[in-house]
Amino acid sequence: MSKIVKTTGNRKPPNAGQGRPKGVPNKATKALKDMILGALDDVGGQKYLAEQALENPIAFMGLIGKVLPTTLNATVEEKSERRFIIERAKRDDNND
Repeated sequence: MSKIVKTTGNRKPPNAGQGRPKGVPNKATKALKDMILGALDDVGGQKYLAEQALENPIAFMGLIGKVLPTTLNATVEEKSERRFIIERAKRDDNND
């Protein structure tokens, strides 16, 4: 026979449903990043990356594209004015 148990009040933990605070990576992502950085230190760090930039530029540029910010906040003001004037060359009627 099954027994019916009545619950009283809210039984959820106090932070249930709130998720991680903004900007905090999950544990798996942090662990993976730590392993990658550890492996990079093991093979030479910055010097190794510089060698890879020369030996494998396509892969290196792909890495750069992944680690650079995806959005840039910039204001560009151009105050120079460019004018292009196209004139017809004058014919010299004196030359036969």
